[in-house]
Amino acid sequence: MKIIKIIDGRVINLDKAKFLTELKNHELSLLIQLINYQEVFWPNGKFEQNPAGIEKLTLTLVDIKEAEKRLERFAPYIAKVFPETQETGGIIESRLVKIASMKQKMEQDFGKPIPGDLWLKCDSHLPISGSIKARGGIYEVLKHTEKLALSQGLLTMDDDYSILDSDHFRRFFSQYSIAVGSTGNLGLSIGIISAKLGFNVTVHMSADAKQWKKDLLRTKGVNVVEYESDYSKAVEEGRRQADAAPSCHFIDDENSQDLFLGYATAALRLKNQLQELKIAVDENHPLFVYLPCGVGGGPGGVAYGLKQLFKESVHCFFAEPTHSPCMLLGMMTGLHDQISVQDIGLDNLTDADGLAVGRPSGFVGKIIEPFLSGIYTVSDERLYRLLKDLADSENIYLEPSALAGMIGPVWLAGEASDYLSKHALSEKFSHGTHIVWATGGSMVPKEMMEKYYQKGVN
Repeated sequence: MKIIKIIDGRVINLDKAKFLTELKNHELSLLIQLINYQEVFWPNGKFEQNPAGIEKLTLTLVDIKEAEKRLERFAPYIAKVFPETQETGGIIESRLVKIASMKQKMEQDFGKPIPGDLWLKCDSHLPISGSIKARGGIYEVLKHTEKLALSQGLLTMDDDYSILDSDHFRRFFSQYSIAVGSTGNLGLSIGIISAKLGFNVTVHMSADAKQWKKDLLRTKGVNVVEYESDYSKAVEEGRRQADAAPSCHFIDDENSQDLFLGYATAALRLKNQLQELKIAVDENHPLFVYLPCGVGGGPGGVAYGLKQLFKESVHCFFAEPTHSPCMLLGMMTGLHDQISVQDIGLDNLTDADGLAVGRPSGFVGKIIEPFLSGIYTVSDERLYRLLKDLADSENIYLEPSALAGMIGPVWLAGEASDYLSKHALSEKFSHGTHIVWATGGSMVPKEMMEKYYQKGVN
């Protein structure tokens, strides 16, 4: 295969090299930094700071509200089979927590003030599967479940869905199978809920998936297939095997509209939380949200929902590991899923296993192109330091990938402040609210979390 040398012996795929001629000077410079695993901030040049961007989407707020109604129909079932959700009536939701001590710690460490309040959206502690994937993953399984039961006349939308917890329904669903490719957390959410309902479920897991996640799934009766390659291979094999089985529903993290809508319902819940806390979000009180990004479905769905509700008053940023900046690369080059981090010589090896994705979702990248504010990268070393600092300052423990969003406010307060001035936000910044989306961590075994913490010490 022909290749082109870029810098310091790094190479890129010649077939993908055509995008180099279309990159602006600052983007070419940023590409070189990406190639050298440096932390960077990329402002989205196609961002539209007005309602026009969101109005171009085929999905609407009506779609999000329909997804929310479906989750409400299943709430009695969820409350019955997962007792940890009884307090919320079977609604799978996380707390919004102010982390003032962590903010103070970061201000000291980075030597700059962070205007506005800093909050943590604790999807890391969502019930059932302990990560943001409990939103999209569980939602898609529930939608498929409802479709099957309704089509056979076994259920009506006026029924109390807790009747699904019966041997009769489990025998029915055992005729069908569900499959998914995952680096870990999506597999947990799909596997746990599918097995509980009675489906035959297979999770195809990439090499970077943690062993404890594989072991946990097996204890739930899930078939786990392991691969020596990365996320893309696990998805490819899962999709291929599912295609050969007519009764199998493949949950496609790269292209699923249902996953996307499941994540988007988080915006409706967050809006209610902000109102209860009397936190204003409007033209003079902007909301800044920082979301860890792997293939893009989770953060893309959340950002889409937030933009539908708050329009130009919300600014969403994705965070990726320096070794796996797939969404940044796909959006910056305009190639989306037609380019991978391996094409520019990166190894896609990161301890942020939930973000270890080499090729982004083209479906998500194209949807969020007009309204995503920007993307930045973060090193594994910094993730571990932030993990330790959050544990010390707030007694909140997250897995490494869930810390990726934490330095977003630091970027905006410093090197990325041009974004604020460009969009007339400089004077409003101090009246804004920062939300770091914590995507996972509560199910990490204690001994593993201690190892994570120690890496932050060293």
